[in-house]
Amino acid sequence: MRLALLQTPSPMGDLDAACTQAEAALAAAAAMGAAALVLPEVFLPGYNQPDIAARALALDSAPMQRLAAAARAHGTALVVGYAEREGERVLNSAACFGPDGTLLANYRKIQLYGPRERALYQPGEAYSLFALGDEIAAILICYDIEFAPHVKALADRGVTVILAPTANMLPFTHVVRYTVPAMAANHGATIVYANFCGQEGDLTYVGGSLIAGPHGEILAQAGEGPALLVADLPVRDPARLSTQSADLRPVG
Repeated sequence: MRLALLQTPSPMGDLDAACTQAEAALAAAAAMGAAALVLPEVFLPGYNQPDIAARALALDSAPMQRLAAAARAHGTALVVGYAEREGERVLNSAACFGPDGTLLANYRKIQLYGPRERALYQPGEAYSLFALGDEIAAILICYDIEFAPHVKALADRGVTVILAPTANMLPFTHVVRYTVPAMAANHGATIVYANFCGQEGDLTYVGGSLIAGPHGEILAQAGEGPALLVADLPVRDPARLSTQSADLRPVG
């Protein structure tokens, strides 16, 4: 399987420009044979935009329907982070539209980061697993991927691919350098970690988006600027996969 991610500056609240960029990236990823494309966290309307509650989108809103149609048109699954409006609730969510445009998953971020996110969003309460080709996939969003219990819980459920929209900012460069590859290696799952780059308000994003394989290898990694990464998943080698879950000896 071939997977892709888009690293880009925030669309800064311009939903039409964001959708146009996503459509172009989908076309390019599809031309290269990618089965799925992952966009950053709260790509719609932009992670660090003001008035997030007023700008939050319903899952069936016009911009989301437009992206579902783009996934269908290009025959490539799409994971898009967005601020979700569900009644009175606002959630930090990511939807996955399948290659036929149908909704495969709508995941809500469990581990909200910092006082701003906790003031803006209600936390999610469940994982969402789905088939992506021959792989079992799931979504985690940004801070979620830094919690080994969540990654382990997914791996224990048979997940082999974790799609992770993110908005990782300075000074947290260790996440793209060390944390994500270590999580992939320790739990035998490919992680597609799609970050922003550039500045948005008072945040400077670290870039460094990457696709880490199930043995911890870095299959592709961006620098600090815009990039479209595409990588083939390696064959999972049982001799190299971590056995930590089976070997753990609880104490206390």
